[in-house]
Amino acid sequence: MAKVRTAFFCSACGAESIKWIGKCPSCGGWNTYQEEVISKATTQEEKTKVWKESSKPKAKPVRLDEVVPLENARFDLIDQELNRVLGGGLVAGSVILVGGQPGIGKSTLLLQIALKQKARVLYISGEESEEQIKMRANRISYKNPECYIYTETNVETILKEASRLSPHMIIVDSIQTIVSPHIDSTPGSISQVKECTGELQRFAKETNIPIFIIGHITKDGAIAGPKLLEHIVDVVLQFEGDQHYAYRIVRTLKNRFGSTDEIGIYSMQYEGMKEVSNPSELLISPNEDQLSGSSIGASMEGLRPLLIETQALVSPAIYGNPQRSTTGFDLRRMSMLLAVLEKRCGLAFGQNDVFLNMAGGLKVTDPGIDLAVVVSLISSLEDIYVNKKYCFCGEVGLSGEIRPVSRTEQRIQEAARLGFEVMYTSKHAIDKNLGKKYNIQLETVTKVDDILREVFG
Repeated sequence: MAKVRTAFFCSACGAESIKWIGKCPSCGGWNTYQEEVISKATTQEEKTKVWKESSKPKAKPVRLDEVVPLENARFDLIDQELNRVLGGGLVAGSVILVGGQPGIGKSTLLLQIALKQKARVLYISGEESEEQIKMRANRISYKNPECYIYTETNVETILKEASRLSPHMIIVDSIQTIVSPHIDSTPGSISQVKECTGELQRFAKETNIPIFIIGHITKDGAIAGPKLLEHIVDVVLQFEGDQHYAYRIVRTLKNRFGSTDEIGIYSMQYEGMKEVSNPSELLISPNEDQLSGSSIGASMEGLRPLLIETQALVSPAIYGNPQRSTTGFDLRRMSMLLAVLEKRCGLAFGQNDVFLNMAGGLKVTDPGIDLAVVVSLISSLEDIYVNKKYCFCGEVGLSGEIRPVSRTEQRIQEAARLGFEVMYTSKHAIDKNLGKKYNIQLETVTKVDDILREVFG
């Protein structure tokens, strides 16, 4: 009989323990350990022999100079946004985990990617039938005669069929529905997810076939079993968006083959996910009314410059304690900027409610947006309109100085391309001659006092 043992797994981070403990030492969660039965029926070599090439020699140590690189290490996915977040294309043999809220568009995007390719693609679904996938595929305008649908949940059967078909790419929807016959636990459990992901990862490395894996998320918005899956896969992509907005953002959380600062922006439509090649025009409001509390900031997401409208509302506090609320911006950083304005400029925000919003539902972490946030706060407090042809770029320090930020020239170029006439930035950032190069007027400032004086008089 197979040797059976039990273990306890943390449902939050996937840590394993031989006994139950109240507090997880890895993530600090309380009462998160659950007991699962694990049955090791066969050895690892016997489990993988159903798909592994018997004629392939075993691996042995080789010198790095003797390793021959792949001729086509990356290939185009015919989707510029996804190519960007992956670092320039899909790497052969890589395992990509895609996570996001239910209904946000994960399955639609990957089915669309499968139909865009001019190569053999195997789409594995454990949640939908062939007829349901066909109904969704009919809405997408792309067609791929080499796209195969396989509704199966047994990982051994899946890998055996994938080895026979030899596709150029595999899509698994989703990992929580895939089960291994060697694990005596329910689908979606920590042990099942760990075993199935490990099998898919070994198959990808042996065959050089890239695999996309769709993963569910927990109630707090993290990918289920995050520490467990993040260490196994090569790339982790997080699907973000709000159901009230049509835009979806694919953000890189981990990438062994590229930068983790890139994002891809899509627009959810009936025909599928449409690439947004120029998001700056969508993030700026077309409203021409002269309203206070709004300004345009130049931000960077990876190598892509974005112009974002920052909106602020400052009003007297009716109740006892003034409220502080942000959408798409760090609340603690806004509190720091308010303290700088009170200390260095003498502006009274202490008895006012302050609300800050990044238009379009985008989350901004770039410090270069600080100057635009400061201008919006002052504009709302003093009820003074800011010219829509002005753009702002700079980081605000604790002493009130305007510090330079990275890739300032690219931000200036983007602002000039969208028709902005004046851009305020740090005096130490760049040469003013760039204004003539891009046909935009550059105004340099050193402290927040300069912005208060030059913009608001």
